[in-house]
Amino acid sequence: MANRDYGAAVAALNTLQSNFAIVDAIRKSGRGMNKQAIPEMIEWCRKIGYEPSDFDRLKPIHIAGTKGKGSTSAFVSSILSQYLPASSTSPPTPASPRGPSKIGLYTSPHLRCVRERIQINNTPISEPLFAKYFFEVWDRLEEAAKTANTSPETPTKPVYFRYLTLMAFHAYLSEGVDAAVIECGIGGEYDSTNVICRPTVTAVTSLGIDHTAMLGSTLPEIAWHKAGVFKEGVVAITAPQAEEALEVLKKRAEEKGARLRQVDVHPALASEEVKLGLAGHFQKVNASVAIAVAATHLRALGHDDIEDPLEVSNIQLPQEFVCGLEQVNWPGRCEIRRERGVAWYIDGGHTMESIEVTGRWFAEQIKTTGSETSDSPHRILIFNQQTRDANALVKGLYEALVTGMRSESGLKRIFGHVIFCTNKTYTSGYKPDLVSINTNQGEVDELSVQRALGKAWDEIDPSCTVSIHSSIEDAVQAARKQARVWQSEAGDGVGEGYEVPVLITGSLHLVGGAIDVLENKDIRLDSGS
Repeated sequence: MANRDYGAAVAALNTLQSNFAIVDAIRKSGRGMNKQAIPEMIEWCRKIGYEPSDFDRLKPIHIAGTKGKGSTSAFVSSILSQYLPASSTSPPTPASPRGPSKIGLYTSPHLRCVRERIQINNTPISEPLFAKYFFEVWDRLEEAAKTANTSPETPTKPVYFRYLTLMAFHAYLSEGVDAAVIECGIGGEYDSTNVICRPTVTAVTSLGIDHTAMLGSTLPEIAWHKAGVFKEGVVAITAPQAEEALEVLKKRAEEKGARLRQVDVHPALASEEVKLGLAGHFQKVNASVAIAVAATHLRALGHDDIEDPLEVSNIQLPQEFVCGLEQVNWPGRCEIRRERGVAWYIDGGHTMESIEVTGRWFAEQIKTTGSETSDSPHRILIFNQQTRDANALVKGLYEALVTGMRSESGLKRIFGHVIFCTNKTYTSGYKPDLVSINTNQGEVDELSVQRALGKAWDEIDPSCTVSIHSSIEDAVQAARKQARVWQSEAGDGVGEGYEVPVLITGSLHLVGGAIDVLENKDIRLDSGS
């Protein structure tokens, strides 16, 4: 491969995606998770020169769950970053316990660029570094295939997520990372990240129904998979769970010899004495898990001045913890962006539970404006979920909004305009980092999912205007144009600060693409449109 820059790395990485036909066949076969996944992943590790025990040097923190595992990982990384040599508020002494020198954060999926998945000190690795480590792994796998005289039919590279996991571990070891927050992909027991032998602490965030073809259709089945990250002698932290899920976590912890602790919302968060950097009431649960996880990790490094979350229900928060919780940054989660005349409310919601949380958050925001009882709401929804039960999700969103915004007047209308689009970034095509071949291209081209969504919303609210668009760029432009129409109709009756609220939710691919479009200064609605 002659060209070895970032663009070439992304192009090569995209060839490792499983196409829709393969993904659909696995889903329909009911084969579930690959029980050989961990032995296979260990073999991939060896092909690039590592044994799983080598990753112990990263002092990894392993986080599984259905909802909030990305946000929880971000909270943990933000807290730990306050203990970096240049960040700590306490002057070092010879007897001081040592904090991390470099913090890795491995999460998925990415919003705008694949580099977001592999962060060091809360910053995505640079394009040159990404290309460097991508091709180092690529070359080692190529050499391993040649040495083994691999047949042409045998894959010489792992699939997309496994490759990135290998690459992240390689990059972190090469860069001297000594605290790595690792978010599971799907499940836990058979997830490719579960080659980790000796984490300092593990966690399970809130559980819900998701990835049923892989993990099962009940909470106990899903809890069994998530608890696969538990390790003997290692503390395991869990968010509050339904009793049936908690019983499974307890049983699995006992079987594995892990010490399990369920944590409630920390009083300093419940009282809002500490203001979280991420909006949404549910983030208090994620942050409380992160507090216990970070405390356990730091105590493992010798920070005995931090109280033990296994012994104390609610630890006293050191100033570093407070700063980390307040300064955390996690784009696309309960995020509000503003431009003239439009307020963009952005939150990914790809499961029924998460879309209901999004609905409640948006309802809270709208109620503060005093416009929730409007009979003709000047509010817009942009939605897509290409590969799940999108109709059920959009109905769940509507019910959550109605519940959250209902007033004595019995509000039923939520949006004046609803827009359904695909996950294609721009009218001209996908941004390379956001290309996905895991979806049915025929359905994308024919807008079949979007038309079905439009029909479902017509049944929910026949008086609402519904439009279908083939790209995220077109959807954003349509929202801007509608906002201008409403502002024009309102005339002098609205002030300078008048804003049309636009909720963007559903697929994280949609959310990431929308952020990319919103930040693209070359895309603005012409004044004459």
